[in-house]
Amino acid sequence: MDMNRIFFLRKEDRTPKWRLIDAEGKVLGRLATEVANMLRGKDKAHYTPHADGGDYVVIINADKIVLTGDKWEGKIYDRYTGWMGGYKVTTARDLMEKHPTRIVELAITGMLPKNKLSRELVKKLKVYAGAEHPHSQVK
Repeated sequence: MDMNRIFFLRKEDRTPKWRLIDAEGKVLGRLATEVANMLRGKDKAHYTPHADGGDYVVIINADKIVLTGDKWEGKIYDRYTGWMGGYKVTTARDLMEKHPTRIVELAITGMLPKNKLSRELVKKLKVYAGAEHPHSQVK
């Protein structure tokens, strides 16, 4: 092979697959890094940073995720509504009770780059609280 040739993934060359991940008993951060790499395609040999070469990822049992240490009470999720006095703070336990899938989605999106490509990658992520999901092509 010629050493001066480089491979860039094109749209017509990509072959995305559907992956199913059971999050029961898995640590949140370690699961999020694994899934972020799958979405970007970093676990494949033809990884190209500026192209979408990743797979579709379906996560089930997101409500059974594990946080280590005292993160259920100590980890906070904050946001600002845009109004005066609109600073909202929520603990991980409260967020899990209200929106069980949101804590996993936030962890994964936080590990993706902040650009146009990542907004497309997030659309390939499907997170469900229970064991049931509507994607029949995933085994």
